[in-house]
This record gives sequence, C-alpha cells and structure tokens, in this order.
Amino acid sequence: MLNAICSKKELTLCRYYNCISDIIDLPEIIRLKEITHHISTTRFQHCLNVSYYGYIICRFLRLDARSAARAGLLHDLFYYDRREYNVSREKKQPKHSRRHSDIALENAMKLTSVNPKEYDMIVKHMWPVTIEFPKYAESYIITIVDKYCAILEFCIPKFKKFTKSKTGG
Repeated sequence: MLNAICSKKELTLCRYYNCISDIIDLPEIIRLKEITHHISTTRFQHCLNVSYYGYIICRFLRLDARSAARAGLLHDLFYYDRREYNVSREKKQPKHSRRHSDIALENAMKLTSVNPKEYDMIVKHMWPVTIEFPKYAESYIITIVDKYCAILEFCIPKFKKFTKSKTGG
C-alpha cells in the first residue's frame, strides 16, 4: 500500500499515480526506502509525502501538478548520511542543506528528463538556504510542502508516543 503521511488514500489508485508511475519503481528511488530521514521516516516516504501534497496543492491552484509530483519525488534523491557529511566536510565545502539539492538534481537527470519547472523545484527546494529565489509558483509550493512534511514526520511519531503513554497503551 502506498500512502502519504496523514492520508488513508491508496496512491496507486488515484490520478496522482499516473504522474510518477514511470519513476517510482526505479531501483534508485526504491533505494531511498533504506535511508532514514527526519528521524522517524525513510527518505522514500518523505519524498512521496512532498510529491503527493505538492501535487494536491498545485492541482487545486490549477498549476503544473504533474511537474510538482515528479519534482517532489526527486527532490531529495541522494544517498549519503547528512549528519556524517556535515561532520566530515572540509571548511570550504558547502553544508548539506546547500549541497544536496544539486546532487538530487544530478541524480534525477540520470533517471528521467527534467523540465524547467522540475529543475527549479528540485534545485531550489531549500530556499532561502539556497540563495537564488525560486522562479515558479510550483517551486515555492514544493519548498513550503517540504518543510511542512518534515514537521509532520518529526512530530507525529512523538505525538503518537505521547498519546499512547497517556492512555496506557
């Protein structure tokens, strides 16, 4: 079953899935299931969350929902441990928060064609850390959805653990 966080909808059965069906089962994407991201989720799940909610918002606003779905799925397509990178990097190397979007874009372009909007969404999803402003409305949406999903991924497991301890479960 393929679900986004806080959603019970089976994503393989809705229109959204048509936007990503050609890339979601690629080994490079599946590999993200093995990598912990935001403490309590996998990088795959995080990318899926950003992809789905970016798609929903862009569709509602009559923007390019297909590009948002694809860019959301590809926006964190990197395989190193960010904490290890930040600890071991040399002084002149950029921090992970600036570097990983470029790596994700390189990796995405090896897997599939990336249109100008997808390019902008992937490379600027960490704005304002990445100094250059996003060019498209969809890029701002992916940027905001990325932060929103990170907060959900961090807080929901803690909330569930808290409520379980209060109810004696």
